[in-house]
Amino acid sequence: MKRLRRAAAICVLAGFAMLASGCSTAGYYAQALGGHLAVLRKSRPVSEWLADPATPAPLRARLELAERMRDYAVAALGLPDNASYRRYADLGRGAVVWNVVAAPELSLTLETWCFPVMGCVGYRGYYDKAAAEALGAELKAQGWEVEVYGVPAYSTLGWSNWLGGDPLLNTFIDWPDGELARLIFHELAHQEAYAADDTMFNESFAVAVQRLGSSRWLQAHGDAAARAADARSSARREDFQALTLAWRKKLQALYTSRASDADKRRRKAELMAAMRADYARMKTERWGGYAGYDAWFEHANNAALGVQAAYNELVPQFEALFEREGGDFHRFYAAVRRLAALPKAERRAELAAQK
Repeated sequence: MKRLRRAAAICVLAGFAMLASGCSTAGYYAQALGGHLAVLRKSRPVSEWLADPATPAPLRARLELAERMRDYAVAALGLPDNASYRRYADLGRGAVVWNVVAAPELSLTLETWCFPVMGCVGYRGYYDKAAAEALGAELKAQGWEVEVYGVPAYSTLGWSNWLGGDPLLNTFIDWPDGELARLIFHELAHQEAYAADDTMFNESFAVAVQRLGSSRWLQAHGDAAARAADARSSARREDFQALTLAWRKKLQALYTSRASDADKRRRKAELMAAMRADYARMKTERWGGYAGYDAWFEHANNAALGVQAAYNELVPQFEALFEREGGDFHRFYAAVRRLAALPKAERRAELAAQK
């Protein structure tokens, strides 16, 4: 689960855009601004890292690989050619930010927070883990189901390119080749199209780009070992997504039924136990005992299941749209930007017609 959660990390947007609004929650915006600027201050151009004889050989190799992926993103995938992912920073920690997501006891609908420019999103991000955990504890005390998790990377939608752009980070630079390519392509996709009020639209679009791009990258540049490792992890990821989708549907049907809250609570506990049993069988029968998703299922709740929906619900529609546009990335991005400019209901209706 560690790999999937990182590859599918929720993107936290730049705090400086929010701070400029002068809103009453300026303290939150200030930590976002200060945290992002601290990340930028620690970064140096990749060219400097490569020229520095003190750079360890393993890091040098990963940075060279990331640069090739970055160039490929422009040349083959039509993604932005700018300063993003041309610098590197070692933050000395395992996550760049920590996200807080919350959902009601009997619903999969995530709580949302609304900000200037970026609109409403189903998470709240902090550069300080303790601050994220404090909010999580506060929400739990109010009766919400909560998940707090580390995020390895985020996109500022290109707003910080004049400051050097979003950097490569130690939080993901050592990932397997396919996972590293997916993350870079995912975050760059957010610079192509963004709907200010629709997290599911934004994340599903970026996941579609990462899937399309990473498969092409591995076929063109990956060696046999990298392709085999990626095929195994991709198969597990697809199994995980199919399993959680099936159980989300069952929970959603329960939550929207006319049963009493007491009955819903009882049936919910049964469904969650059955989901975990289903996972245990899959782990044994299909994955040879691979345990990378154990922690997710141990702590699974409505918030965790809601996040999964945000990343995967609309991916098939975006992939169908890509095919409709003749497999041309530039035409695809233009079509997605057109959809992003529509009112949310119209956007979703048009996208649904693609499937």
